[in-house]
Amino acid sequence: MKIAIASGKGGTGKTSLAVALLHANAERARLLDCDVEEPNCHLFLSHTVIGHKAVELLIPQVNPNLCKLCGKCVEACQFNAIAIAGNQVMIFNELCHSCGGCARICPHGAIQEFPVKIGELSQSRCKNEAELLTGTLEIGHASAPAVIKAAKKALPLQDVPFTLIDSPPGTACTFVAAVEDSDFVFLVTEATPFGLNDLKLAVEALLNMELPFAIIVNRIQSETNLITDYANQQGFPIWLQIPEDRHIAETYARGGNLLDVKPELKKVLRELLDRCQP
Repeated sequence: MKIAIASGKGGTGKTSLAVALLHANAERARLLDCDVEEPNCHLFLSHTVIGHKAVELLIPQVNPNLCKLCGKCVEACQFNAIAIAGNQVMIFNELCHSCGGCARICPHGAIQEFPVKIGELSQSRCKNEAELLTGTLEIGHASAPAVIKAAKKALPLQDVPFTLIDSPPGTACTFVAAVEDSDFVFLVTEATPFGLNDLKLAVEALLNMELPFAIIVNRIQSETNLITDYANQQGFPIWLQIPEDRHIAETYARGGNLLDVKPELKKVLRELLDRCQP
């Protein structure tokens, strides 16, 4: 099963939960860090990197000796990544989606595609023998979804029942790329007005994608709060509430994880994955 850990906003404890889930299920889970613009799961896991792989996209280039400035490539591009300026064709790499349409439609064979590195995948073996796969977007590139999709397609070191996906925050295209095709999604939120607002956005996105989900509330001060009120009104399940605890924050700041402070949660975190199974 592919289980995504997501949130409508940053700072809710999404990575903390993902790392704790891996620790609690080390023998039967692997973790993909798909927050490729700022991956940080590796900071909380004792691990050894065993391999790197570049993530590349095919970017078109125009041969000015063959180009007749007919404009067919401009008409074909749905992303406005090609334009004619004076007597030359300009390609904006940041807008290109590597669909290959321009190269196929050019009647003069003036466009060829060349691989450009946009990111990297790092495969690691953790101290507890679990696998960590980290996707990292190259600085200056904007194609984060492509790196996320490459991470999700990477072959595992060993077959395990659960693949955990630490997703980017928010509800933009990176969120969609991380959670799509998942079997289940944990939405991590906090009992604040901002947390509730962004939770609603994430819930709406998952409902449109028809993905099953459950809510995890972090840093609660009371078991009855504005998140529980909202979930009860809408009929959405809350599977876990984690209390606000200064010791958890201090341990996290030192590179520790949730189970270092609350080892009794290991059983609960194992049961979370069991409940996801149909």
